[in-house]
Amino acid sequence: MATKYVYLFSEGNATMRELLGGKGANLAEMTNIGLPVPQGFTISTEACTQYYEDGKINDDIMAQIEEGIVKMEEITGKKFGDLENPLLVSVRSGARASMPGMMDTILNLGLNEKVVEVIAEKTGNERWARDCYRRFIQMYSDVVMEVGKKYFEKLIDEMKEKRGVTQDVDLTAADLKELADQFKAEYKAKIGTDFPEDPKEQLYGAIKAVFRSWDNPRANVYRRDNDIPFSWGTAVNVQEMAFGNWSDESGTGVAFTRDPATGEKKLMGEFLINAQGEDVVAGVRTPQPISELEKVMPEVFEQFQEVCKILENHYHDMQDMEFTIQDRKLYMLQTRNGKRTAQAALKVACDLVDEGMITPKDAVLMIDPRNLDTLLHPTFDPKALKEAPVLAKALGASPGAAAGKIVFTAEDAKEWASRGEKVVLVRLETSPEDIEGMKSAQGILTVRGGMTSHAAVVARGMGTCCVSGCGEIAMDEENKKFTLAGKEFHEGDCISLDGSTGTIYDGIVATQDATIGGEFGRIMAWADEYRTMKVRTNADTPKDAAKAMELGAQGIGLCRTEHMFFEADRIAAFREMICSDTVEEREAALEKILPMQQADFEGLFKACDGYAVTIRFLDPPLHEFVPTDEADIKALADAQGKPVERIKEIIDSLHEFNPMMGHRGLRLAVTYPEIAKMQTRAVIRAAINVNKEATNKVVPEIMIPLAGDSMELKYVKDIVVKTVEEEIAAAGVKLDYEVGTMIEIPRAALTADEIAKNADFFCFGTNDLTQMTYGFSRDDAGKFLDAYYETKIFEQDPFAKLDQIGVGKLMKMAIQLGKSTNPKLHLGICGEHGGDPSSIEFCNEIGLDYVSCSPYRVPIARLAAAQAAIKQEATKVKSAEEKVEEAAKVAEEKISEAKDAIRTATKDISEKLGIFSKNLAIEAVKFTDAAIAGVKTGIEEASKQYDKK
Repeated sequence: MATKYVYLFSEGNATMRELLGGKGANLAEMTNIGLPVPQGFTISTEACTQYYEDGKINDDIMAQIEEGIVKMEEITGKKFGDLENPLLVSVRSGARASMPGMMDTILNLGLNEKVVEVIAEKTGNERWARDCYRRFIQMYSDVVMEVGKKYFEKLIDEMKEKRGVTQDVDLTAADLKELADQFKAEYKAKIGTDFPEDPKEQLYGAIKAVFRSWDNPRANVYRRDNDIPFSWGTAVNVQEMAFGNWSDESGTGVAFTRDPATGEKKLMGEFLINAQGEDVVAGVRTPQPISELEKVMPEVFEQFQEVCKILENHYHDMQDMEFTIQDRKLYMLQTRNGKRTAQAALKVACDLVDEGMITPKDAVLMIDPRNLDTLLHPTFDPKALKEAPVLAKALGASPGAAAGKIVFTAEDAKEWASRGEKVVLVRLETSPEDIEGMKSAQGILTVRGGMTSHAAVVARGMGTCCVSGCGEIAMDEENKKFTLAGKEFHEGDCISLDGSTGTIYDGIVATQDATIGGEFGRIMAWADEYRTMKVRTNADTPKDAAKAMELGAQGIGLCRTEHMFFEADRIAAFREMICSDTVEEREAALEKILPMQQADFEGLFKACDGYAVTIRFLDPPLHEFVPTDEADIKALADAQGKPVERIKEIIDSLHEFNPMMGHRGLRLAVTYPEIAKMQTRAVIRAAINVNKEATNKVVPEIMIPLAGDSMELKYVKDIVVKTVEEEIAAAGVKLDYEVGTMIEIPRAALTADEIAKNADFFCFGTNDLTQMTYGFSRDDAGKFLDAYYETKIFEQDPFAKLDQIGVGKLMKMAIQLGKSTNPKLHLGICGEHGGDPSSIEFCNEIGLDYVSCSPYRVPIARLAAAQAAIKQEATKVKSAEEKVEEAAKVAEEKISEAKDAIRTATKDISEKLGIFSKNLAIEAVKFTDAAIAGVKTGIEEASKQYDKK
């Protein structure tokens, strides 16, 4: 059967969103419930996908569009290009996910020189006819032929200046006719051919343009930011025009059933008299508040209010609507669930529950988890943002808004901040030794690095705004200056960063503090009720842990101990350990660090109050800790009583060609077991101390990083366990503990059955697992990933969105293999993907026990985990329902077969035994029918009971 690509509005409904796009499905739904909708047809998203496969609109789709035109002409009583009763249409895009302003629209299509004369004469409204035509030429030229709007706007401005008027509506019919001629001349000058007169040619040009707009730069960026696959495609809606520019008793507008900024239950919106939709968006004229419509056209306003009520009750959500009024008659052009701020989303969801319109489960599902970011971090003042000059756009690595004076070193950031200055730290890239400066800065901007670079990961953990990977910056760190967007910036100059969007602004943009209302707590409580996965946090300090617990974390899934070594009071001792020549020297240096590490862990255990705390042992290569400054090298040499040259030799020997795959992780513990022993003692002593007074006892989880072979893991685990048992015996106490490993090397996933024999838990370190699976450096991938996006090789950054096909397959394999040899194995994820909603849904699907993410992403993870659980349960219910239906169908078929057999048998009996037996047989059939009915009733009742359950 041939694929159906074209649907009249009367043939669709709201459930056909994937096929008809959001706009097409909602136009069909509004048609079905009897609202005033100009009629038309929708060309499906499948047609768009086919267009990209074929490189053209194929014959089958063309034929269906032609058929759609004929049916539309029959419905409207008008015809394309007709000189008696011409049909004019709009052509609009409509993807299944709302993408406001991302794709293209064309109005008044079907006009040409002859048609415009006809409609001017027949309506007696020449100015309206001429206005429609000049608008159409401008929109078609811009959208279809890519002749920029600016050329036409310049001609409009010149005409208004020539006539001494300021508004488009003050131009006469003659002025507009002259403008249309100028527009067509401009079109020919730019394109080289005359403006198309054939309405069919215009229509196909517009349809192709809408399909093409699915792949325009702004749509591609929006899709990547909002997890919308290119494969979805966009639908095209061809709809009879309603003319808001017909007269002063006509107009157009946009409205919301609730305030999209606050969520307050009141009608919000704007309209313009004698205008078309583009005028409201373009801002050429100042619209009036929707409340003013009651004064201008009270009967239309009353009808519109009723329509708003119908739509919100029908969709059970706040609606965003577009409408047109033609000669005091209302037409609905679109409705959709309205975009809203995070604050409004929470209020609307809670209010709808209180109004009895939705359930708490619906409320949890209707909020985009990613939007919660803006509740937890400062944001820019919207008014100030409109005036702010944009310098560049890079990666929004850690959300929030930051403004301050530029500094180029961590030391300067700390110093300037200590005297009350707000600073933005600008670096080529950050390293662990920059941690104190990063803490002091309002925001961090790096030239290199991606979403999982050091700057990004640390900034997210601290809740600090960060923009990374701005390759447009020409950096001169030595002279403390950089060039961006043609301007040179020096130390002390001001910039502002938006860590949510990655936008960099010139100067100081005013910010506003984050606010969390009571609705936040209600939504989170509902989310916690439905989710099945726990949510932990990645935290390295008691302060971060406390913030995460405040935001609902259930313990720590990753404590990176290496960050503790960079504190000023311990880096010197750690460097002594690195530059030691003997085990004894190393142990002496580590002994200085031991009490500090123990104190750190005690702080974390206390902050988590009995919840799990997973402590990852030292992971980075040692070269990251050694000094680079001459004075620091001299101080280290003096502390160890060694020549400066010897210290430099040691530092040089630590250099590696590929340090991320070098001497790091558990390989350090194999080479220097005394490091693992010291860290184990610190963990166990801390746990024992805290448990002396704690009501909720600590069960520490020691995580050994970078295992790739079961034997190396066993070697290190044996060291850890021996040390633990020694500490417990010495203290004379009982202490439960666990030793597990990170799965971050593909080989670990492939041999997980062997590795699981020596692990109490697996935690997927998906930053490294992604890096090693792809063979990409996560710090350098940003240099070429843009090319991958542009060529559609990738649609998402694999370091930001978990690669479910490749990395995900390794995770599934590791779980299956690991559980086969260790059924008690518990499972988590602690890479940055642990805070990404789509990745969390996958983690729920494959059976992880918890996700772990940076503190400020904990609420996002809680909500995403709840949504994942609800969706998974719904999928199971649907699957079970389908099985019940299939069983009922099979039973009915068997019953039918049995019934036929009985009838055949009774017929044979009646023929052989005569009339008496025939009557007996009839009674037997009746009895059988009753029995069959009873069986069917039983099946139906069982199905109802299942549905209730």
